Amino acid sequence: MKYDYIIIGGGSAGCVLANRLTENGQFNVALFEAGKPSDIWKVKMPLAILYTMHDPKYNWKYYSEPEPYLNNRKLFCPRGKMIGGCSAHNGMVYVRGNPNDYERWYSFGLKNWSYEKVLPYFKKIETWSEGKNEYRGNEGLLPVNQSKNKNPLFKAFIDSAAEAGYEKNPDMNGKKQEGFGMYDVTIDKGERASVSKHYLNPAKNRKNLTIYTDSFVEKIIFDGKKAIGIDVKIKNKVEKILVNKEVILSGGSINSPQLLLLSGVGPAEDLKEKGIKIIHNLQGVGRNLQDHLETYIQQECKTSDTLYSYVNKFNMLRIGIQWFLNKSGPCSTSYLEAGGFAKSSPERKYPNIQFHFFPAFVIDHGLVEPDRHGYQLHASPNHPKSRGSVTLNTSNPYDYPKILFNYLEHEDDLKQTIEAIGIARNILGQNSMKPFAGKETGPGSDIQTHELYEDYIRSKAETAYHPSCTLKMGIDDMAVVDEKLKVYGIENLRIVDASVMPEITSGNLNAPTIMIAERASEFILNS
Repeated sequence: MKYDYIIIGGGSAGCVLANRLTENGQFNVALFEAGKPSDIWKVKMPLAILYTMHDPKYNWKYYSEPEPYLNNRKLFCPRGKMIGGCSAHNGMVYVRGNPNDYERWYSFGLKNWSYEKVLPYFKKIETWSEGKNEYRGNEGLLPVNQSKNKNPLFKAFIDSAAEAGYEKNPDMNGKKQEGFGMYDVTIDKGERASVSKHYLNPAKNRKNLTIYTDSFVEKIIFDGKKAIGIDVKIKNKVEKILVNKEVILSGGSINSPQLLLLSGVGPAEDLKEKGIKIIHNLQGVGRNLQDHLETYIQQECKTSDTLYSYVNKFNMLRIGIQWFLNKSGPCSTSYLEAGGFAKSSPERKYPNIQFHFFPAFVIDHGLVEPDRHGYQLHASPNHPKSRGSVTLNTSNPYDYPKILFNYLEHEDDLKQTIEAIGIARNILGQNSMKPFAGKETGPGSDIQTHELYEDYIRSKAETAYHPSCTLKMGIDDMAVVDEKLKVYGIENLRIVDASVMPEITSGNLNAPTIMIAERASEFILNS
């Protein structure tokens, strides 16, 4: 079998590429996804996030190595293993990032990635609920809706942020990011608006697109330094699929570097150690791993406006039936819709902290149900200076890779996190929250010194689920792809996913990943 383009990975980027590369009908495209189709209720229901996050049929369920600066804890690193990838199991918060993020990319010599260059692609993606303007689009494939959740805790939280001196911002994806308000979400008519539903489904019946699920790509095949196809296991049989034009790797920030290393592209010394034939020595493969680390500030709630009301089995059944009947009620939302961006100190040039407000306690990634009414504010530095890596455990493609984030390796990341906790406490202590505010349970009102803050962060901080940057775009010695996402030193191989970010963006990563894929599809079609 031979195709013009092979796309490895049916996640957010892969779905966009599959649509755009088959639009004109000129090219035969194959999309390979190791996981399953995602047209199931657990994906469609916004409040059912945890049902796929913890299901090994739909999630890779990775864990990091013991993190040396987080008391040697192994941190959970869920990654979508299904059509739609992480867009089919994320929190549905849609954040483009700060315009200055892209100006930073531009400053690294990436002339195609300034804010001016990427803004048209962000507008192209969306049909925004509030209408078209200079910054927003209304003719895109993806419905992006500003949350209208009426939970009184959200209004109180946003009012409290204003009382604390932070401005309200009705559109954090518009002219400016700084401020607090309701986030945009990829929820539409009570259902998750995944990239698979809105990009891949409209294209899946095209004669020039073939979609393979439960198909595990073991290796990229090279002729010299030219990518010519893949070895892929389909129905327990390894097939060799060849390509006319390009192999496009869209497996995400964990799987993409793993496959590149398994295929012989990466640091020569690491490949040699694992007995892998070296195709090309490329030092940056798997390096530069970045993520947002969140710390939760938790308070008991004096009212019953939290999700604890639905822990009761009868209420859970009632709201489930309501959603199945007419896609309404509590199950039609993610409850992650309120938050904002702020500077942790005056010397910061632009907002360096993101906040998410959530009207319930989250314990062990939702595996443990809370035992009382409560809410929490997630505080996360946007621009971590710590860097980690994705490397191989073995040369067996079915063995999980070794993931080390090195969270808090750089002391500035700890400093920012401590400052962020101070901001969070200040906001939650304002008058607008007083009718709801019970006892602080995390860190706890007795935690007031730098040393106690530090201990709380090291023992309790968790991933915001934003791994990125492991195959970075750039012009320096550690860059893996050029600004058109072609792998240095290799022909016919491109990488299109969050791994190519040179630096992580400010906020959730799904929107920038979709933008990267929209941009890449034009590079590919014009090459």
